[in-house]
Amino acid sequence: MSDIRLRQDILDELQYEPSVDAANIGVTVENGIVTLTGHVHSYEEKHTAERVAERVKGVLAIAEEIEVRLPEHKKTADDEIASRVLKILAWGAAISDPKDIHVKVEKGFVTLNGMVDWEFQRSAAEKSVRVLTGVTGIDNQLRIRPRMDVLDIKHGIREALKRNAEIEAEKIDVEVSGGQVTLRGKVQSLHERVMAERAAWSARGVTAVRDYLVIEGSRRTP
Repeated sequence: MSDIRLRQDILDELQYEPSVDAANIGVTVENGIVTLTGHVHSYEEKHTAERVAERVKGVLAIAEEIEVRLPEHKKTADDEIASRVLKILAWGAAISDPKDIHVKVEKGFVTLNGMVDWEFQRSAAEKSVRVLTGVTGIDNQLRIRPRMDVLDIKHGIREALKRNAEIEAEKIDVEVSGGQVTLRGKVQSLHERVMAERAAWSARGVTAVRDYLVIEGSRRTP
């Protein structure tokens, strides 16, 4: 697929997504690598725009440079944002002990620190914060408590890859050292690569995932 065609497909997909105002989003493509520029009205919209581009066939990588420009009536003091973050984490069912999470807010940019038991809890914390009014960005530094059952981790990931209809599991090698997982092999698309990473993160005890997967047809090397 040509870069010109890919760029148009991404623009069309952004226009089609109802939760994104694509009017102020720019798209450039070079050798399948997509750069998103411009501005949006919330951090959630910025995140959605990146996910929209990611799902378009032919995208090999994304450089996301979209700026969040909050409308005046949505600008919120940092102490109020911090208070809202703590409350939404306490209310969320996914976080078993929100006291283990520390929050810092500076000019709307939220930093999360601390420990959780699962990757889905780490993701849930970020997702909860993403939708709050006044948030301009998130640095998710939450860590996962390590568990040292290497064989169980590897088996769990292999089985998860096999169950996923969007993944050709036989083309992916899984290496585990402690709680660190390394993925090697080939996938058909950026979306498949993301799904493989997600399957690895879903295994209990995984603390880090190194993705050396190559998208077939790309020039990327491990």
